[in-house]
Amino acid sequence: MSAYQNDIKAVAALKEKFGSSWSAINPESVARMRAQNRFKTGLEIAQYTADIMRKDMEEYDADSSLYTQSLGCWHGFIGQQKLISIKKHLKTTNKKYLYLSGWMVAALRSDFGPLPDQSMHEKTAVSDLIEELYTFLRQADSRELDLLFTALDAAREAGDQAKAAEIQNQIDNFETHIVPIIADIDAGFGNPEATYLLAKRMIEAGACCIQIENQVSDEKQCGHQDGKVTVPHADFLAKIAAVRYAFLELGIDNGVIVARTDSLGAGLTKQIAVTNKPGDLGDLYNSFLDCEEISEAELGNGDVVIKREGKLLRPKRLPSNLFQFRAGTGEDRCVLDCITSLQNGADLLWIETEKPHVGQIKGMVDRIREVIPNAKLVYNNSPSFNWTLNFRQQVFDAMVAEGKDVSAYDRAKLMSVEYDETELAKLADEKIRTFQRDGSAHAGIFHHLITLPTYHTAALSTDNLAKGYFADQGMLAYVKGVQRQEIRQGIACVKHQNMAGSDIGDNHKEYFAGEAALKASGKDNTMNQFH
Repeated sequence: MSAYQNDIKAVAALKEKFGSSWSAINPESVARMRAQNRFKTGLEIAQYTADIMRKDMEEYDADSSLYTQSLGCWHGFIGQQKLISIKKHLKTTNKKYLYLSGWMVAALRSDFGPLPDQSMHEKTAVSDLIEELYTFLRQADSRELDLLFTALDAAREAGDQAKAAEIQNQIDNFETHIVPIIADIDAGFGNPEATYLLAKRMIEAGACCIQIENQVSDEKQCGHQDGKVTVPHADFLAKIAAVRYAFLELGIDNGVIVARTDSLGAGLTKQIAVTNKPGDLGDLYNSFLDCEEISEAELGNGDVVIKREGKLLRPKRLPSNLFQFRAGTGEDRCVLDCITSLQNGADLLWIETEKPHVGQIKGMVDRIREVIPNAKLVYNNSPSFNWTLNFRQQVFDAMVAEGKDVSAYDRAKLMSVEYDETELAKLADEKIRTFQRDGSAHAGIFHHLITLPTYHTAALSTDNLAKGYFADQGMLAYVKGVQRQEIRQGIACVKHQNMAGSDIGDNHKEYFAGEAALKASGKDNTMNQFH
């Protein structure tokens, strides 16, 4: 017997127990409301989605073609519409997640207004967005089930038992819109205690997966900007432990931690690591510092020195009091960061690179997998990359290496529209199309995400509407560019009253008041113009 039928039976028994005072209660209406409210708390969501992620990770280990994907969302409605679209077009949410970008929280969700990605926004804006996303996804469940309940009632009223059975089967096997969220906690917003407290809030809101980076919290920069400053491994590992403790305290024993390293583009550190013996983690971290050998007599006032292998070394210290790493050590530091993180509680890795290049990513992952064979990446398919130019240049360089004639192309200007129909451009587009597949097959990428896509789609669609509406197209700009496309593409939001819950409310009114209910969905509702 399905959960739906079990609920009808259970409420019918309660109704009998409480007698005439429950005469207004319809057991099937209660079963419907319970189906529409499957997840009662954020922790239930966190456990459900953690189980999904762990299963997906195991399946990827067995078959690298089974990678996962997400798009970054900055509002609950955006996340909701993404999942509705996925279910409509792909018929399943399997291997499809949401990504919560700290960049977009800073740029779009702070009470201070738009901020750069430097951890200046309110800490709780992150957990608030997680809760908001799941509120909208739960409403998507409620709306879709409500449509099924309405169709079930219509089939019963028409006496179509086969149709009613078909719809009942869809209800009994309904796939929720709730999917895992990979949530960005930046550099932890302070010391490990602050990281632990915020992680708890995020998990309580529903997060099963928390991504944390190894930058200095109060110097945090966007991964694709200059001026990044990393912390010694011991500091970062304490924050990974803080997140794990938060998961364990709340009973999400299989919560997922993504450890992000920015070392590839970070040439600075705020601290010299503590080291107790040669070759320990602190010593390895310090070995990458840009130092000069000096004698004791050369020591200046306030100098900081390191003793290594019997030598006195003075690290290069900038006027900002930051210390500089040697040029060309970024990849080695990335590999060490990744191995160390996985050995100390992290589950997945994130390497922030300066370009999308499968070969470069593979080179680092191969080195990591020499130590940890099942190491897996979450990779940022970032809008900060100029994908068109990067891949056209990759194809150009490959053509040169193969001895092909490239005299028709100017490598520095390959972004130009004049190259769009060339063989080079078509090859580059094919490499972009297969980048995720290739990266997962060859470079250990378990999860592909785009951090900021809906930031850009909102800007692009708004620009397209504004330029016509406020010019000579007027209302045609909206009708032709938006509403007509919604109708023809079957976009659910064309019935915006339904999307906002009007029909759900009508059905509740009928549950509560019966024939006396004043419903909004009558013949005069203009949404009836859309079929």
